Amino acid sequence: MPFITITFDKGRSTDKKREVAAAVTDAIVATLGGERDWVTIVFNDVERDDWAIGGRLQIDRKGPLKPGDHG
Repeated sequence: MPFITITFDKGRSTDKKREVAAAVTDAIVATLGGERDWVTIVFNDVERDDWAIGGRLQIDRKGPLKPGDHG
């Protein structure tokens, strides 16, 4: 079964990662079959000053995150 890497800007809570892991695992099992325990997910939390889109750092595009900006 697949090894899935999910990368997003740092700040997601552990509870939010649990929700994402469950939803992605459900979608993979529903689509490909197999067992839930065969699905591996790794979260990469990236600082906004280490990530650029369109030639601009995320921190410059959206400003710094404040506590609570992510669930």
